[in-house]
Amino acid sequence: MSFRRETYVPRGGPDGGDGGKGGDVWLVADRNVSSLIAYRDHPHRRAGDGVHGKGKKLNGSTGKDMVTHVPVGTVVKDRDGTVLVDLVGDGDRWLAGEGGRGGRGNASFLSNHRRAPTFAEQGEEGQERWLRLELKLVADVALVGYPNVGKSTLISRVSAAKPKVADYPFTTLEPNLGVVRVGDSRDFVMADIPGLIEGAAEGRGLGHQFLRHVERARVLVILLDLAMIDGTAPEEQQRVLLAELGAYQPQLLHRPRVVVGSRADLEGAVGERHEDFTDLRVSSVTGEGLDLLVFRLADLVDEARRAEPERDGYLVHRPVPEGFRIERDDDGTFRVLGRQAERAVALSDLTNPDAADYARQRLKRLGVEKALARAGVHDGDTVRIASFEFEYSEDGL
Repeated sequence: MSFRRETYVPRGGPDGGDGGKGGDVWLVADRNVSSLIAYRDHPHRRAGDGVHGKGKKLNGSTGKDMVTHVPVGTVVKDRDGTVLVDLVGDGDRWLAGEGGRGGRGNASFLSNHRRAPTFAEQGEEGQERWLRLELKLVADVALVGYPNVGKSTLISRVSAAKPKVADYPFTTLEPNLGVVRVGDSRDFVMADIPGLIEGAAEGRGLGHQFLRHVERARVLVILLDLAMIDGTAPEEQQRVLLAELGAYQPQLLHRPRVVVGSRADLEGAVGERHEDFTDLRVSSVTGEGLDLLVFRLADLVDEARRAEPERDGYLVHRPVPEGFRIERDDDGTFRVLGRQAERAVALSDLTNPDAADYARQRLKRLGVEKALARAGVHDGDTVRIASFEFEYSEDGL
């Protein structure tokens, strides 16, 4: 709040400038970011504050935005698990936290009825929230199979990935990615998904944590062990794997897939009985069938990429509601919910009579008083708006 002060100008009028808007926090999908590990150690992201307005109608500058990068394929959820946005493409942006609006200086309230406004708006509090970030891998090919059937060994042979390889189940607990190059002009990303067991779709064996990484793969490789140590037949492995994929997400069964028999070099793996349901037989140790598999997958990936429709931006699942609504608390208090109504009181200095009167007029123009009357409010009832409490009377709040 400021008034013009100059020599020979006894009544210069109000000249308080507006405060600057607070900075926003943006999440941006970036293909050069590979994980969310930075958010585990440093979870907080804060944008800059807006600058106060000054006299001579000088407006404050806007706070600096905080642009934070996340991997492509990041799903943003509220704390209760509600999906807010899915950042599936490089460059997708989402407003994670909105900065508060700057308060208007007293010069903005000059009118024929208010020649010398003695109040200014307070700056709005910026949005503060907790979010859950979940990364679903975006891979062209996903290797799906039982634990310890050779998935990590396979990806280490056809790409530069160096996953942990050992002879015990569930060696892979986190998915591994590798870029497979085919000739001089083609390549695709292959993901080694941790092993699935029967009941994975119900969460057994960390099934949901593993299965979610299959959702976005363009092509599936069903990897069957032709020489399973416990004697499980390849046909039974395929039945269980397809059943778990279908139970988790039925459309996965319609995804292009290649059924591959692994460890063809081991004793007992050779046999005509496997030829009728496997598309290829490979050995990651001897290299048998690997070139044929890579070219087959490259062709399927090319077809899947061409078949994908052009994607226009991203989908926000929960748009910001407009207007306001009236709710009744258990103690009989009427609560007014809605950003416009909350702003009307939050930005005003209610200890100033002129500012309080202006806030009441804003609420009246919004229709809050009529809505309260329709909701059954009576004289003396308590009305809550944001963190403020008012006593209702026939003359209004």
